[in-house]
Amino acid sequence: MTHVIRCSGLVKRYDDVLAVDGISLEVRRGECFGLLGPNGAGKTTTVEIFEGLLDRDEGEVEILGQTWERAGRKIRERIGITLQETQFIDKLTVLETLVLFRSFYRNGPEPEAVLKWVELEEKANARFGKLSGGQKQRLSVACSLVGDPELLFLDEPTTGLDPVSRRQIWEGVGAFRDRGGSVLLTTHYMDEAYRLCDRVAIIDHGRVIALDTPARLIASLGAEHVVEFQSEPAPDVAPLESLPGVQSVRAENGTVSLTVSEVHKVVPALLQELQRQALDLTSLVTHHATLEDVFVAMTGRRLEADE
Repeated sequence: MTHVIRCSGLVKRYDDVLAVDGISLEVRRGECFGLLGPNGAGKTTTVEIFEGLLDRDEGEVEILGQTWERAGRKIRERIGITLQETQFIDKLTVLETLVLFRSFYRNGPEPEAVLKWVELEEKANARFGKLSGGQKQRLSVACSLVGDPELLFLDEPTTGLDPVSRRQIWEGVGAFRDRGGSVLLTTHYMDEAYRLCDRVAIIDHGRVIALDTPARLIASLGAEHVVEFQSEPAPDVAPLESLPGVQSVRAENGTVSLTVSEVHKVVPALLQELQRQALDLTSLVTHHATLEDVFVAMTGRRLEADE
């Protein structure tokens, strides 16, 4: 079996709201596959159908070559799930919580080994209620690993965490993959997707609008850099499209974004054009093109605008 998830024509409705609108995709064995998009895009609904927590309205879903209707218990024994936020019993220690979850499975590693994987050995005897947000989330990941799953679901695992805690989660995901595991990750952090994922599907309004490796999606922009600026008053953007090295121009909320191939040629030409238009430059930044820029190019808006 070369894939761990396969879905075709997946549809989910909530009254008049079409949360998932015909999604079709496959997750290959051994890869980290990302579902990217803003809150409300349909990511979590899609994953909860994959996890067996929601019933689909239409379409077909296979998890590890089986369906929830025919082999629900077998699937549960082979997957691990980390939700965006999990509440354990405050009075139980970290180790006691892991021992409890380990008892739900026929096979799996020793809880102490899992604590080491997520770097919580020093907190083994600490009660859950005393943990920091990052430690609580790492314990959640540990509980999803204690049954030795083949497939790990991570739904927004680092939302609200500090940078150090985020990187610790990333390292745990990397270690799981190194042991041969497969991962389905949902996130609205584009740097997280770029760092962890072999392939990503960008979801918007319940549909997959792009699916490829992060590098190829970024390359689809046709340029490697983005120049963003603001001016007073706002510029006439039409002349900017003919500047040397400019691939595309977009203006939104007072900010103009240029997708460019050669920053060192574009910036001098841009400054000259702004001077010709008698505008005052108020800000200018450049950066390498990212998955965020791919989302903007495909949807016409930024992720943070939907948060």
